[in-house]
Amino acid sequence: MVPAAGGGARLRADRPKQYVPLLGRPILLHTLERLGRYPPLRGLLVGIAADDVYWPTLALDMPKLLGSYIGGAERAQTVLNGLRALAPYAAPDDWVMVHDAARPCVRHADIDALLAAVAGHADGGLLAQPLGDTLKHADRSGCVEATVSRAGLWQAFTPQVFRLAALQAALETALRDGVEITDEASAMEYTGARPRLVHGAADNIKITHPGDLALAELYLRAQERELS
Repeated sequence: MVPAAGGGARLRADRPKQYVPLLGRPILLHTLERLGRYPPLRGLLVGIAADDVYWPTLALDMPKLLGSYIGGAERAQTVLNGLRALAPYAAPDDWVMVHDAARPCVRHADIDALLAAVAGHADGGLLAQPLGDTLKHADRSGCVEATVSRAGLWQAFTPQVFRLAALQAALETALRDGVEITDEASAMEYTGARPRLVHGAADNIKITHPGDLALAELYLRAQERELS
């Protein structure tokens, strides 16, 4: 499942960031093609905004694409809507993979590692990477208040993989309780689960700021050379 209903204002583009060109094609198209070529994946579902005028213009020829559905105002609601839309295609105990629309560089080898890691772990898991930089906590004036230990801290990536029914129940509970949900793992954590962290490649970046486009282009070209 690919939630793609957001606007991505931080990219400062003239359209939602998932439709901004990357190497001449929309970011979302790169992401869907990367996922669609992953052999174990059974199907792809994309969550879009109700007023999305770009989705119908995409030239999509993907046998695994199940279609699109209308997302919500927040990511958590968009993912929850998608889980409900998956009901005709998946059983409650099936694994569901959620991946950011703006992460077009994810490697199949990393997804392999993620699926292998969660196979024997009931609480699912996510790609991530241990933090390497020194962390600072700022005060309200923008000055350093403290240096934060990075021991045990990881940066969360996607895909994130969970059992369909478990993730749906976790999102419903968190939204009902008004809890801030920044990714699917945080919803699972709220209900007591302990998702497994699986080390992923650093080039699995999320395109958020204008400079990220050039970096994603560099990574995609490098990956193409690796496969040639």
